[in-house]
Amino acid sequence: MSEIVKELHTQTIFLHMGPSHPAMHGCVRITLELDGERIENSEITIGYLHRAFEKMAELNTYNKVIPYTDRLNYVSPLINNVGFVLAVEKLLGIEVPERCQYIRVIVSELSRITDHLTCLGAASMELGAFSVFLYMIEARDLLWEIIEDITGARLTTTYTRVGGVSHDLPDNFKDKVKKFFPKIRELLKDCEGLLIKNRIFIDRLKGVGAISKEDAINFGLTGPVLRATGIEYDVRKENPYLVYDRLDFDIPVGTNGDNYDRFIVRVEEMYQSLKIIEQCIEQMPDGPVWVDDPRVFLPPKKAVYNTIESMIHHFKLIIEGPITPKGEVYFPVEGANGELGFYIVSNGKGKPYRCRVRAPCFSLLAALPTMIKGHLVADVIATFGMLNIILGELDR
Repeated sequence: MSEIVKELHTQTIFLHMGPSHPAMHGCVRITLELDGERIENSEITIGYLHRAFEKMAELNTYNKVIPYTDRLNYVSPLINNVGFVLAVEKLLGIEVPERCQYIRVIVSELSRITDHLTCLGAASMELGAFSVFLYMIEARDLLWEIIEDITGARLTTTYTRVGGVSHDLPDNFKDKVKKFFPKIRELLKDCEGLLIKNRIFIDRLKGVGAISKEDAINFGLTGPVLRATGIEYDVRKENPYLVYDRLDFDIPVGTNGDNYDRFIVRVEEMYQSLKIIEQCIEQMPDGPVWVDDPRVFLPPKKAVYNTIESMIHHFKLIIEGPITPKGEVYFPVEGANGELGFYIVSNGKGKPYRCRVRAPCFSLLAALPTMIKGHLVADVIATFGMLNIILGELDR
């Protein structure tokens, strides 16, 4: 009697992570094809948080768009504020005063640090390092106190204006920086001590979610995720804007392009941002913080209430907006997650005819299936966290 051999029948299963998942950092769905716990393939679905930023920008005057930019990457809104007005000012062909340029750099770097702290704190917490989350949120709260003093808000700042910023730095700004920055550096050192040589943390991140230089370039990745592969690309160095070419700072890079390198790069970038802010404080001159042109910048309230010319300029800027020449521009800045660019088409009126955002998170999320393929389900959490996907700018 011949022996009957039965083959074991196996098949992959499909698992949905999100959109309602505590580690998805917003409304995104990842459909995983699994062989046991191992990921064979995956597919990303976005659109659950779509807020139509680009169409809303086309319906409003340029200054009225600035509050909408707060809601793109809402973890670092000031960089969005700065990037948008720089694109409009390029269209107008104007340059803001020197002091204003330094202030824009300062608030951008403050925002970059708060973004990195949020990313690394939340990602570490999701891997079990809850104390690190508390330390980083404490550091972020100190920075948010400074930001609140500058802008009047902690999150939705709406600080910039076309042609300048809404107001100058507060009188206590330098004192708070001197008081808080040593504490922030101390908190970062504590977090490094808890994680950098932690065996569990290293095992969860080292070699996980890696991407090659070639794939990173092909996907259009920028920011810390690209620099973690060893490519030293930073808009602040490659295409300097504002006063970044006057400042001394390094661009941290990794070697393996994995989650551990992304963590290290972001930590080092925070130290560099602190250094940039301190240099700006030393170099920053006195002077105005907006252009002296009533066709572009709103006149002071005192003048509006006392002169007919200022009242007319105020009325026209509010109703019609600053009139831009016909044309199109693209202006990139270095966002916390990579190159953040604004493309604007003008038809000669006071609002964009077309507006498009080059959001860094869009490319990052497109590369996620490549990064997690062959890894375990638990590695999705680590990789997604270290990419720092912000749905506000992705579903724009």
